Amino acid sequence: MSSTASPVHQHPLSVIAAQLTSQITQQSLPGSTQVHIIPSTGTDQLLVSNGSRLHRISPAIRQRFETLIAAKDEAAITRELTAMGLDTTPLIDDTPLQDPGLYAISLAIAQKCNMGCTYCYADQGDFGGPAKNMHLDTAKQSIDLLLKEAKAGSKVQVTFLGGEPLINRKALREATAYAATTGAQKQVQVNFSVTTNGTLLKPEDASFFEEYGFAVTISLDGIGAQHDQQRPMKDGTGTYARIIEKIQPLLAAQRRMQVSARVTVTPAQHNLEETLLEFIRMGFHSVGFSPLLRSSNGKDEMTPDDLAVMLQGMISCGLLFEQHVMQGKRFPFLNMINALKEIAKGTHRPYPCGAGAGYMGVSADGDLFACHRFVNEAAGSMGNIYEGPNATLQNNWLQNRHVHQQTPCNSCWAKYLCGGGCHHEVLEKGRTACDYIRGWLHYTMQAHERISRLAPDWYR
Repeated sequence: MSSTASPVHQHPLSVIAAQLTSQITQQSLPGSTQVHIIPSTGTDQLLVSNGSRLHRISPAIRQRFETLIAAKDEAAITRELTAMGLDTTPLIDDTPLQDPGLYAISLAIAQKCNMGCTYCYADQGDFGGPAKNMHLDTAKQSIDLLLKEAKAGSKVQVTFLGGEPLINRKALREATAYAATTGAQKQVQVNFSVTTNGTLLKPEDASFFEEYGFAVTISLDGIGAQHDQQRPMKDGTGTYARIIEKIQPLLAAQRRMQVSARVTVTPAQHNLEETLLEFIRMGFHSVGFSPLLRSSNGKDEMTPDDLAVMLQGMISCGLLFEQHVMQGKRFPFLNMINALKEIAKGTHRPYPCGAGAGYMGVSADGDLFACHRFVNEAAGSMGNIYEGPNATLQNNWLQNRHVHQQTPCNSCWAKYLCGGGCHHEVLEKGRTACDYIRGWLHYTMQAHERISRLAPDWYR
């Protein structure tokens, strides 16, 4: 008998992920607006939506809540929470944010692009209008607006986007230097980020981004041919090999700078685990996945069935993350890291992000929008940099986009962790990703229980 035979009881992570996904798909369905049960291999948990609080519960308490959830008896659920000694006073009411201060802007420094991505939300980079670069004076006035009310000791964020921002490299660099100098004079820390397709990178960009401590995001939609299929040049030629060559100086130089890979997931992608491992091997500081829910031409959008497949792939990647954490190893799977941090601190919010509140996108002409995805779209118009945010437009936005105003969000257990989903995607396509979001949150809360119990040092 051979002594090298593999043990038959070993299961690859993909098999475990498939089993987990099947269970989670059923367990994460909407039930109560107040609570959600997360079965665990350790102690079962109860998520109290109000405050996004997790509590370990006994089998008897779990059974009582299961009965009440099945009966849709919200009044009895409230009484049960009170009996447990939990405060049921709402931490989030219907009152929207009012006149919030600005702490982050994204500059559409180049409303043009050299690539022809199949799904581009920005209509091939020009946002549906004539291709143009942002003038340096516009960038400087945008930065002045950002820093105008910033207090000494605070932090603000400047992000450069496109199109492809490196088409307007000179303005990007000069605006960065201006923001850093002006911020220093006001004793405000200015942090910088840029999202680029990577095709125009030069070796000297690495030293520049390192000098200013940029968070650099490279758009890479898979390995080799998979990426090339979705992110070709305008003439149809592939870009993967070119990008990988051009990012090497950045990966080698990153100290203050952090270089991340962002993968847009379409129905054509089937092996997230392989992509994640390859990009981590390359030396990216982090790797994240985002499903394509809305494209300008309707191509490659993820359906609920596609998202169910993606959930299994994400859970497979999450199990890889857990495996590495248990071994005391760093594993920079960004989706998992972000979810665990939000769960650990009990994030509860009435909005999915800062769009239209503390964060706004600036078009090449200096118009303000709820975020970079709304550039040149009336639905997200917020004024301009010359007069500042339009208070009426902004406050109406914050009133209408509050999670309590969204259906079916206002009756979902995940509402304060999710915040209602990306505004742009929801307004364009509706809520096609709810089951996926609930499934991912359910899994990451299970993982949180395991990691808290078996590898608590990770949170420190």
